[in-house]
Amino acid sequence: MNLITIFILAYAPSLALLWYFYHKDKYEPEPKKYVIITFFYGALNSVIIAIFLETLIMSFIPSTALTIALVAALIEEPAKAYVIRVPYNAGQMNGIMDGVVYGVAAGLGFAATENLFFGLGFGVGITLIRALLTPIAHGVWSATIGVGFGLKAEGRNGLLFFFLIAIMLHFLWDYAVFMSEKNLLYFSFVIWLIIVNAVLISYFVKTGLEEDRQKYRLT
Repeated sequence: MNLITIFILAYAPSLALLWYFYHKDKYEPEPKKYVIITFFYGALNSVIIAIFLETLIMSFIPSTALTIALVAALIEEPAKAYVIRVPYNAGQMNGIMDGVVYGVAAGLGFAATENLFFGLGFGVGITLIRALLTPIAHGVWSATIGVGFGLKAEGRNGLLFFFLIAIMLHFLWDYAVFMSEKNLLYFSFVIWLIIVNAVLISYFVKTGLEEDRQKYRLT
């Protein structure tokens, strides 16, 4: 019974958020096939890559809050970006909103499987806590990179900048969470980052929809 509960808690929030963001792309919805592929590649390929590289690197360096947070950010964001390249290389991206949808899909898939593994290791309680926090966080970070890919598809610069923003946000989040176990004052910084993530994804969606509206001259 616990296994079923953990599985539901791990995947249901991510799938619900994926449904929400997919339907926000109202002017030019992406092919469901590629959105689903991106989600499951994020849930499988990105997680496998991240686990392998993080385990390898952490075997050579001291395990501290700083190193764990830094390695996670530097490995997991490129691992998810690798998946975002699938729809990009297939010619499915042509703007900011496309980048948001595919970026969110990759991040939500990653978060779901990561939460599943944490649940299997630490139980239902930790899965529930992570289900409330990590899907949208991973989704926003990957959407940030996705926006960079969307701009690149339009022939514009910015991919590296958005990549670095995602890595920075991921690092700050992980470090604050780890440190909050020793000092609850750090949890206030986590709350601040939640607000930043919410504002950022709202801005991306608003900007992406406005771009599509102008591009297709819709109202």
